[in-house]
Amino acid sequence: MFIAMNRFRVVKGQEAAFEAVWKGRETRLDEMEGFETFRLLRGPEAEEHTLYASHTVWRDRGAFEAWTRSEQFREAHRNAGNNKGLYLGHPEFEGFEAVPGA
Repeated sequence: MFIAMNRFRVVKGQEAAFEAVWKGRETRLDEMEGFETFRLLRGPEAEEHTLYASHTVWRDRGAFEAWTRSEQFREAHRNAGNNKGLYLGHPEFEGFEAVPGA
């Protein structure tokens, strides 16, 4: 299993707008072989931002990497630059592979 996460520091007061973007976007993830699940997670609040993480689970790293090279990926991220005012800085990617037997 491979888990891909992106962390977003969402500007205080922009949480509803940020969530609406995610709820309204067409990801086409379900078309991808090896895709298992997606979640948008809301984390702790700080003085200037609220932390969010997008969380996808894949069969393995290869399935995730195929997604990043796909037309579905390009379409899902086509308008990402239009929402830069909703968060501080760039999203931070983190990838995790399951440890067998743990």
